[in-house]
Formats: sequence, structure tokens, C-alpha cells
Amino acid sequence: MTQVQFKNQAGLLLSGDLEMPTAGEPRAFALFAHCFSCTRKIRAAVHIARAMADQGIAVLRFDFTGLGDSEGQFSDSSFSANVDDLLAAADWLASEHQPVQILVGHSLGGTAVLAAAPHIDSCRAVASINAPSEPRHVLRHMEENLEAIREQGSAVVNLGGRPFRIRQEFVDDVRNQDVANRLRNLKRALLVLHAPLDKTVAVSHASTIFEAALHPKSFISLDQADHLLSNPDDSRYAGVMIAQWASRYFDPIAAQPATGHDSDDAPQGVTVTGRTADGFVCKVQSGQHEWVADEPADIGTDAGPDPYAHLCAALGTCTVMTLNMYARHKQLPVEQVMARVSHARIHAKDCQDCHQTEGKIDVLNREISITGDLSDAQRQRMLEIADRCPVHRTLENEIKVTTALAD
Repeated sequence: MTQVQFKNQAGLLLSGDLEMPTAGEPRAFALFAHCFSCTRKIRAAVHIARAMADQGIAVLRFDFTGLGDSEGQFSDSSFSANVDDLLAAADWLASEHQPVQILVGHSLGGTAVLAAAPHIDSCRAVASINAPSEPRHVLRHMEENLEAIREQGSAVVNLGGRPFRIRQEFVDDVRNQDVANRLRNLKRALLVLHAPLDKTVAVSHASTIFEAALHPKSFISLDQADHLLSNPDDSRYAGVMIAQWASRYFDPIAAQPATGHDSDDAPQGVTVTGRTADGFVCKVQSGQHEWVADEPADIGTDAGPDPYAHLCAALGTCTVMTLNMYARHKQLPVEQVMARVSHARIHAKDCQDCHQTEGKIDVLNREISITGDLSDAQRQRMLEIADRCPVHRTLENEIKVTTALAD
């Protein structure tokens, strides 16, 4: 787990925890929204995030404005502000790691992710846990205070044994939300998880959410769980089920961009075949795609790129895919990205920042051209993002090659 901070639209620092898989690169990134007046450290949030991380999904859980370790005053916050915080968290993930593909929310956090999802282009799947179908449901916990809030503009309300100041602006904001209409235009896969015995948010809310949304949609009963999923077994079960369900909706480019970063039980890659009589000519196949590899004319017939050209192409294509995806997410005026990659071997002593000091080392030289009306700062940021493309990370990590004779 890594503690992180990022700014919301109001310039306030929000604090979060990023749960990363313990083995291998993340299959996808998810964003978790905690329950009303809770924090990111509530046990259900921790257990769900860690269960998803165990399934290979990185999860960012953070404190909404004015809660936990985040800056700001809770009394100045609102449901709309929570949605804005989610959008800020998604922007941070996209700039620092990968665009978020999964949104998960608990209780009112579940309602918030349903509202935020249409504004996050990279989002592919949304899961709500014991969520009310409308934000105004939270007003039931402060009914006896509503008149005082209206007359005085604000009042202290006891929520879960703790005092919180609630303003009339908050009341007006939750009353004006139309989540049902947003559900009809969600255009993301939806998973509704709800405990039938939930005494805080009745299971009828789950039915309302499920019926309002279009397919694809799924429902999971949390059986004997309470509203806060206080039993660790319930929250861990929810995390595992969300991860397994969401895996079918991962964006294949964002999750596995031309790298072979696959789950252990479903390895993929390329198959190369070549006849002895054909010299160096090989047929390369990956899924439904086929192409030819060869050596240059001085030793081969130049019928296709040589092996090192394929290596350069892997880095180049991953770079272009990653930068174009980043540009789309950030809505940057980028028209085209070009990457030129070449391979060379140099003496280790000529490399100033290499650990190896003797013999020769392999160098991949990459030159990136970006067509578009970008500022210098935006171009520099794009250059930084290029170093985060998955193939780049693979090449810089320790690589182990295993070889065995096929049957």
C-alpha cells in the first residue's frame, strides 16, 4: 500500500491509499468511494481494496473533502463535491499510472460512482454496494434536524455517533440529484451488490438501481451482511466478486497494451514458425494477425523486419498507444503521435547512467513527435507519460526467459 495525495478542483489536497497487486503489473486500475461520513480506512474499504488487489487490480481509495486526512471542511462539501473529488482522483490515476477502468462505491459512495461514471471516459465497469438509489435517502438520518437546518442555514447532526455540521446547501444538492436518469445513460457494465437484511438502505433500492440501468448488468446478494459489511468475510467476498466480474470488461489496450502482460492462467503471445528450406524467413502469428520476419538482404531475403525491428516496434507501438490514450483522456489537442525507435549496442563504459561497466549493452533510442497545438509543459508531460508505457516498464524490469521443448 502506498499513501498518495492529489488536489481536487478546489485546490484542496485529498489523501488516499493505493493498493497495488503483490505480484506482477496491475491488470487494471479501480477507484473506490467510501460511505457517507466514513473514511478510506473503514474496514470494508480496506478489505475490498486488498481483495481486488489480490486479483491483480490496483485500487485507489481516498478520503472525500473534509473527511479523514483530506483537507477542507465537511460542512462545505456536498454530493456534487464528492462526484468532483472522484473525477479528480480519476485524473490523478490517469496521469500517474493508468486511466481508471472500474469504479466501486459503498453506500452513498456507490451512488456517487454511478453519478461520476458517465464523466470518466476510461471507465468500463461500475459496482455499487448497499447503495441508495437516490442521494436524498441520506436525509432520513437527519429528519429531526431538517427544520433547524432550513431555519438556521446549518445545524450539527449526529451521524454514526459523530457530530457533523450539515448546511442547507447540502440538503438542496442531494434533493436535486437525478441518478435514475443518469443510470439510463450509464453506458457501462453495472454490478449491484446488496445485503437483503440491510437495515440502513433497504434492498428495494438495489431493485430500483438494477431496473433503471440498461444491460449489461448483474446482481449479487450479500446474504447475511450488514450495511457496513463489518464482517471481514463479507467485504472480502465482495472484493473478489467485483474483480472477477469486472475482468470481462477490461479495455484490452489499457489493460494489456501489446505487452503480453497477462494473467497467470491465461498466457498469450506470438507463435513463430519457419521452414529450414526458407532460410531466415519466419511466419509470426498473434491471434488472428499474421506477418513475416526475415533478416536483411545481406544474409537473408529481406522479406520482413528482423527480430530487433520487432523489438523496436513493440516499444514504439506501445508508446504511441499510451500517449494517444492519455491525450484522449485529458482531451488534449493532439492530432498524431509518432515514435521512431532504433536498436544499437554500445560499450558499457560509454554509458554514464548504466550499472554495467564492462562489455557492451543494448540501447533502444526512442524519438517522439507529437502533432498538435500543445504547450511546452504539455509536451514535457507527454514525454514523461511515454516512460510509463507497459513495454517500456517491461524492458526496464528484470526479465526471465524460460525455455522448454514442446510435446
